[in-house]
This record gives sequence, structure tokens and C-alpha cells, in this order.
Amino acid sequence: MGERPIRVVHLDTERGWRGGERQTFWLARELRARHHGSIVAARPREALAAASQRDGLPVWAVEPLVELDPLAAFRLRSALRRHRIDILHAHTAHAVGLGALAVAGGSTALVVTRRVDFPLRRNPATRWKYARARALIAVSSAVRDVLLAGGIPAERVTVVRSGVDLSRRVEPASQDTLRALGLAPGVPLVVMVAALVPHKAPVTFVRAIASAAGSGTRLQALLVGDGPLRGEVLREREALGIETTLHVAGQRPDADGLIAAADVVALSSREEGLGTVLLDAMACGKAVAATAAGGIPDVVVDGETGLLVPVGDAAALGAALGRLCTDEPLRASLGAAARDRARLFSIEQTAARTLEVYRRVLGDR
Repeated sequence: MGERPIRVVHLDTERGWRGGERQTFWLARELRARHHGSIVAARPREALAAASQRDGLPVWAVEPLVELDPLAAFRLRSALRRHRIDILHAHTAHAVGLGALAVAGGSTALVVTRRVDFPLRRNPATRWKYARARALIAVSSAVRDVLLAGGIPAERVTVVRSGVDLSRRVEPASQDTLRALGLAPGVPLVVMVAALVPHKAPVTFVRAIASAAGSGTRLQALLVGDGPLRGEVLREREALGIETTLHVAGQRPDADGLIAAADVVALSSREEGLGTVLLDAMACGKAVAATAAGGIPDVVVDGETGLLVPVGDAAALGAALGRLCTDEPLRASLGAAARDRARLFSIEQTAARTLEVYRRVLGDR
């Protein structure tokens, strides 16, 4: 007889659509394909809920006013009991507190995925909510180290790396799209897709492009994303005189297509849980240049599938980008090796490892 299906609710209370939301969606969909009960609990007017509904995944509306919202927790707890849910999987830091309240006094087990390598806060609320988790999933060895440093017992932490949907067919952005963004045909294109927030260090990317262009490298660059540092990015670009070299596109629904159209993909983070945008680039066969922040070395093998530089070193990142833009054989060989390595990070493998965690938790219970 086969093993009975596991009933899982995936809790993500974030707004917008970033790497964590896409990982939640892909995992929920893959678990459904393996005949497990897979429900997405998200804010009803946000992108994760909309994507899940379009794909036919059941969606529960969850709208906490704050992380420890007692009314939202009570409603979620009632639904967990009514549907006899086995696992409540909290996919974001802000979902952990709500999830901990919702499983209190019930039979549903809480599993938490930690996607960032920020240190845990040292306060009673953080200790309380993480203590409620039966298991914690770290998306990289760097995130695991952060959890252990924060006092989480090692036996409760498992590394399950984020995945990429290798079955997707990603069409490169058209020449018309690239021209509309101010990009010229025939000039090597560097693309970075990232929120314009401090831990992504977008100003480091701006300075790296200026450094590469200043050394005589023929290139153009596109920064895709938005956030509170947009003004600082634009001011630094103007101060460095690279307005015609670096184009800032803002948030784009066709980010995957822009990555597929790139010659080189960059990431300048100073902190990074794993760097799933690099998985997207590798799956497209793109050479990458990135800082060795957080979990990025779990993804990129320096000198084999891409080039890694010290965190915060704009000159070194610029040199790596310049090298990849000017050395086409190196770019091709790194890109081919990157595509091969991306197979190690399939969403199918992420789902299989996640199911192992679920089964262990349910068996222990």
C-alpha cells in the first residue's frame, strides 16, 4: 500500500512577488503533482494568491494586521482543525509568529523555511515562535549557520536548497523590448535582477559597471527591480556618468526573459540566503558574476560555473564582469557548466527533500 497523502498548508503573508513567493508556489504545485494535499494561505489580493488560483491550487485568505494577529491566528487555527491539516509550513519570517499561534494547542505541526541569512533577533518573541517549529528548513549552509548561531538546536535544522523549475520554457526578450529599454544590439549585456534594498547592495552593482566601463570594456547593463534605494541608485549612476551605459528598468513582469537575453548575469548582494535569481540564470545557460555572500557559494562554483568576488568589492565585481564580457569562450564554457549544475537544484529535488522533513516530523509526532 502507498503512503497516505500529507495535508499541507503553505503560509506566506508577504506582499508582492519575490523569490520566496515563487518558491512557495512552485513547491505547492510540485507537492500537488505528487498527490499530496497542498493549500496556499496568502493575502487574497497579492500575486501569490493570484498565481495559485490560476493554477488551480486551493487558496485560503490570510490577512494579519501584524505578525502576531490573534484574530487571524484564530481563523487559521480553526481552518487547520476543520481540514485536519498535518503540516503548516511557514515560508517567510513574518509568517512564523502567525503560524506558531495558529498551531498552538492543536495537532498540526509547524515547519519553518528560513530564506535569508540575517541573524535571528535576540528577544523573547523570536525565541518563542521558533521554539514552536518542529523543524526548520535552511535554504543554504550559510542560513543553517545563522540558525545555529541563533540558538536553534542542530537536530531541528535541515538544509533543503531552493529549486528552479527546469520544465519552463523561457523566451529571451525580443529586440524590440531591449531597444525600448535603451539597449543596443551587438553590445554585451549584463543584467541584474534584484530588489533595490540594502542587502542586495545595488549601488555596488552601479559602481561595478562604472569600473568595468572605465577600464575600456565595451558593455551595457540593465538593473531590473525596484525598492527604497532606487533614488540612491539613480544618483550614483549620474555621479559616475554612466547614464547611457546602465539602464534602470524598475519592476518588470518579463524579468526571466531579460535574464535569458543577457550575456552575463550579476548579483551584488552583501547578504543572501541562496540567490535563486542565479539559479534562473544558470538554467538559461548564463555565466554569472556575483559576490560570495551568504549562500551564493552553494550555487556558484567559482571558476567553473561563474565568477565570485569578495562582498562589497565593486572593482573586483567590475573586473569579473569585464572579463566575461570580453572573453566569449570563457563565457560560453561557464554558461554550459552552469546549465549542467542547475539540474542539481530542480524544484523536484527541493520537493523530495521537503517531503523527507515532513515525514520525519510526522513520524516523530
